[in-house]
Amino acid sequence: MALSTLDLTIVASYAILLLGIALFVSREPAGHQKDTEDYFLAGKALPWWAIGASLIAANISAEQIIGQSGQGFVVGLAIAAYEWQAAIVLLIVAKFFLPIFLKRNIYTMPQFLETRFGTEVKSIMAVFWIALYTCVNLTAILYGGALAIEAVAGIAVFPAMAMLAAFALLYSLYGGLKAVALTDIIQVVILIFGGFVITAIALQLVGGDAGALAGLSTLMQEIPGHFEMILSTDNASYGNLPGIWTLLGGLWVLHFSYWGFNQYIIQRALGAESLQEAQKGLAFAAFLKLLIPLIVVIPGIAALYLAQQGTLDMASLSDKPDSTYGVLMTLVPTGLRGLVFAALIAAIVSSLASMINSISTIFTMDIYRDYIVRQQTEQHYVWIGRATAFISMAIALILAQPLLGSNESIFQMIQEYTGFVAPGIVAVFLLGFFWKRANAPGAFALLISSIALNLAAKMGLPDMPFVLRIWIVFLICLVVGVVVSLMTRKPDEAQPVDLAGIEFHTNRGFNISAVLITLILVGIYVAFW
Repeated sequence: MALSTLDLTIVASYAILLLGIALFVSREPAGHQKDTEDYFLAGKALPWWAIGASLIAANISAEQIIGQSGQGFVVGLAIAAYEWQAAIVLLIVAKFFLPIFLKRNIYTMPQFLETRFGTEVKSIMAVFWIALYTCVNLTAILYGGALAIEAVAGIAVFPAMAMLAAFALLYSLYGGLKAVALTDIIQVVILIFGGFVITAIALQLVGGDAGALAGLSTLMQEIPGHFEMILSTDNASYGNLPGIWTLLGGLWVLHFSYWGFNQYIIQRALGAESLQEAQKGLAFAAFLKLLIPLIVVIPGIAALYLAQQGTLDMASLSDKPDSTYGVLMTLVPTGLRGLVFAALIAAIVSSLASMINSISTIFTMDIYRDYIVRQQTEQHYVWIGRATAFISMAIALILAQPLLGSNESIFQMIQEYTGFVAPGIVAVFLLGFFWKRANAPGAFALLISSIALNLAAKMGLPDMPFVLRIWIVFLICLVVGVVVSLMTRKPDEAQPVDLAGIEFHTNRGFNISAVLITLILVGIYVAFW
């Protein structure tokens, strides 16, 4: 379905506004040129509201909106565990992990690993993260976004990906993290508002004259199985969301890997003007995470009901669940459709810009500056960062369709591939934080074990749910790291983290927010167990 002239005008206005603001906030005082701290960490001047909004804008992208709407159609509210559990993880990261990172004054996650375990561990993880971000995350964002654009605007997948890539590069290359984070304020407002428009329209179609709230009640009555957070073993989706193990097992490992040790996410907090601002920003993001299932999962459940009633094509949606959100967008009236389309683009380009900024930061600060060209000017490294961002986007554009074109669910594919390394990443950081005896050989051993054990379990126990597999591998990785560290020499005296010199105290506002968020989540799980 083509967009109307009014829709296109709204989308174009959004794009012009975004570019204008990006250029405005990227300006530097007369006589000042961007250095690496300006470009990669926004001059360490980000306030809490920018950090929180930017975290969510970076996180909510094609695989979230497109993938979780599709999973809402297939499995229902249980997929929201990926969002609601993340709120708790954000609070833990803010209280216990951020003080350590900011105390060490780092730019990147590999830099922490270097200070804790040495250059070899740092280098291996830097290369790994660049490959993962480029070949998995960046390609997924591009391809998932293009699928939705194809469904709404009728633009073929590759041209749609090319336009998204160009737009993200256009507004982010010059300003770096500052341009990305501050424009994300607009992005997150648009995408949340646009998401609620889709939810309201879908529920209105379900409820008819009785309204949207009646539509939600109808869904809960007619398809109650789609409002269960803990799936039974006979559920067709148990392999992806294995009942109680989504609450007790490996899903937490994925969350901590993503929200705690992921350059793509944590870079915003590293650019905070203070530890307290960073912690408030993560608490704000945790509140926003509570809203996300309402705008991505509920529409997918509504789409299932509408398909059962013949309003939507059941065969088409069942064959390609990831097309659910795009199909729902075609139901939005002219004018509003342009706003919702702009919201989708906001989600995609924000994540693209955030991802390429993280790739460029890791490559420039951990590889190029350390191993290729040393002792260059700050401006030289900024330009290398820009070139890296451009090249990584071009590589992802080439790889996206061949790698992802045959996958039924982009969202589940990302979780599966990330799960091969997440246990090792979480284990190496936790041991590095809280056990002084952990050393480089132990770090190497557990990182290798994470991949080897996951591959062995996937081949030898193909029916084991991957969430359970990740949890078991994580526990084994911890044991491997401890045993190998004890069997080899102690780390250098300056390497272990001195927890005695780090302030883990949080203020009253943060503590109240943490309690409130926890109580809300307990209520949700009790209501929809």
